[in-house]
Amino acid sequence: MPASYAYLGPEGTFTEVALRTLPEAATRQLVPYVSVQSALDAVRGGEAEAAFVPIENSVEGGVTTTLDELVAGQPLMIYREVLLSITFALLVRPGTKLSEIKTVTAHPVAQPQVRNWIRTHLPDVVWESAASNADGARLVQEGRYDAAFAGEFAAERYGLEVLEAGIHDAENAQTRFVLVGRPARPAAPTGADKTSVVLWQRDDHPGALRDLLGEFATRGINLMLLQSRPTGAGIGNYCFCVDAEGHISDRRMAEALTGLKRICLQVRFLGSYPRAGVEPSAVRPTLPGTSDEEFVAAADWVARCQDGRF
Repeated sequence: MPASYAYLGPEGTFTEVALRTLPEAATRQLVPYVSVQSALDAVRGGEAEAAFVPIENSVEGGVTTTLDELVAGQPLMIYREVLLSITFALLVRPGTKLSEIKTVTAHPVAQPQVRNWIRTHLPDVVWESAASNADGARLVQEGRYDAAFAGEFAAERYGLEVLEAGIHDAENAQTRFVLVGRPARPAAPTGADKTSVVLWQRDDHPGALRDLLGEFATRGINLMLLQSRPTGAGIGNYCFCVDAEGHISDRRMAEALTGLKRICLQVRFLGSYPRAGVEPSAVRPTLPGTSDEEFVAAADWVARCQDGRF
């Protein structure tokens, strides 16, 4: 049996479409799971080599289910990311008219991306959330709901018709997906990489978040995502999910993580991995004083001072 990749199912999700863009997916058995949690637990339990799940949307922001799963529980690591442009189709059972639709369903992340369209075309419809967009299509096939917002490609798979296509409130909407596996050595840097971590501050005090962000800023590291998530320890207790430009093998990133480890209650490393759709030539130049060569030269100078050779 080939090694398997778990993904948010059922068949026909945007997640499956994005997963199939990875060359290695052609050599893996792709197994749909009913939720993000079950897909990631399949990796933790050794049932799957890796899991492929959504983590961020350009309209709604972070996919909280995925972020919370990576924050808590047995540690996992991100190894790859994929960006997929998203537009929705309104799928119905054959013969259904727009005026006959009273209930619609889709994944909760889809709702902010079609909210204005619904307000204009289906103002009295009742929205119900589904485990995934493809699962919503399946529920329409079973007669549970009148229509589903899903990928147009899901219509044939579930015996539905495309009543409306190209539905989106925001132009160029994208969803970011990640390939997650058990912790191991990160892949070698490509020159266009991203590092993801979760940070817990020691205590709540003025400037606490500034102190965390300062570890990146003073080393010229650009942040690409900063999202707070509740720790479950009471109102006002948060951890911070951070994506930053660079690789853990970069001297500036390694020093930033070293500084964060000193001042944080806890740091969870989620991986260093290639940025989707970015070539090394397109990466912004480092700020003066933040290249690996300059870090090495500065460390060498300190060593020479310690030896009396300055």
